[in-house]
Amino acid sequence: MDLVEERPRGYTSADDSRQFSMADFYELPDRDIFAKAKPFWQFVQDTLALRHNTYRRTIIGPNGHRVIIQDPYTGELREMIMMASNNYLGLTTHPRVVEAGRRAHERYGVGAGGVPLLAGTLDLHHALEARLAKFKSCEDAIVFSSGYSSNVGCISALIRKGDVALNDRLNHASLIDGCRFSGGELRTFKHNNMESLERVLAECDDKYLGKLVIVDGVFSMDGDITDLPRVVEVSRRHGARVMIDEAHATGVIGKNGRGTPEHFGMEGQVDIVAGTLSKALGGVGGFVCSNREVVNYIRFYARSYMFSTALPPAVTASLIEGINVIEEEPELRAQLWRNIRYVHDSLRRMGFDIGTTETAIVPVIVGDDPKLREMTRRIHEEGIFANPVYYPAVPKKVSRLRLSLMATHTQEDLDQTLSAVEKVGREFGVI
Repeated sequence: MDLVEERPRGYTSADDSRQFSMADFYELPDRDIFAKAKPFWQFVQDTLALRHNTYRRTIIGPNGHRVIIQDPYTGELREMIMMASNNYLGLTTHPRVVEAGRRAHERYGVGAGGVPLLAGTLDLHHALEARLAKFKSCEDAIVFSSGYSSNVGCISALIRKGDVALNDRLNHASLIDGCRFSGGELRTFKHNNMESLERVLAECDDKYLGKLVIVDGVFSMDGDITDLPRVVEVSRRHGARVMIDEAHATGVIGKNGRGTPEHFGMEGQVDIVAGTLSKALGGVGGFVCSNREVVNYIRFYARSYMFSTALPPAVTASLIEGINVIEEEPELRAQLWRNIRYVHDSLRRMGFDIGTTETAIVPVIVGDDPKLREMTRRIHEEGIFANPVYYPAVPKKVSRLRLSLMATHTQEDLDQTLSAVEKVGREFGVI
């Protein structure tokens, strides 16, 4: 019998919390839509009591390579090494980026005042879009208030009834949601498997009108890079357009940090280049780059753009300066890659399974949820801020501790983290 069906409706036991995950409560049926909230509340309290709940740990101050948090279990303030941030280049606190935002805040105030199509477009927004288009070797760009809304808005605007979107199975949830919100069909192919993509495209050739193949540049849970040359080759053979999400690639890969197309020498050869502005660029927001006609169309048909207030001016100015820093301070990316190579080599030498990662995302695969919960508790006690990842964020049996590396991590940060991970890994028989 399914786990959800076995669970009593009035879940109360702390011991039982070890058997369930948050995903199970999503399935709980009831005529009152609030009914699911009470047992879930108890579940959360139980996980806190067991020190298994690492969600929403409160950071006091800037999100840098080390952070001060209010410990959710003791209530005390403590310093931890930040190994869960996507602030890959440390731009959230870079002096040039912060100063650009401060100046814009003083000049423009705190908000844009409206949605972009009506009264919210500032000269700063035009400047950011032009900067992104040039950075990504595209004709034009559109900026959204979040990376999630950029993917949902772009895909739902372009895919209509009779069209099909083909997703790598490990694509980010925002890409999948964009397909579900559209009027078209959603198909998937095996992760980074071009034979699977070819087969699914062939099945779609006579069934659908437009076809859009969607991939992550760098996959968010595994840290590997999409086989972009073959994705484009196979897609072209079947008359499909290609969209790539550069959330974890921008600023990290490519000779100049411009992402996956640059990494493969394919700039200007991908139909849609999208991404977030909240990771290596250090701010918030999302973008879509393409030709002028497509970008113009998305401006008027992406509901998440049309009905969301434009980015605040301070954030927008900081993002423009962030792109400048990426281009003008390549030593940040060089230091990030020294950290990446050191941590990859060290963990593999210790005997950990870190999968096929090639980038700053480092999965320490455990595959046993109860064990991972206890390991995460111990990693927290050792002063390392890292996140566990369970199903459905990753497939069953490959749950993992996910580390994210930054250019600003010092050698001491890395060695202390590696020592803690090795110690806890041995305690629980993972290595």
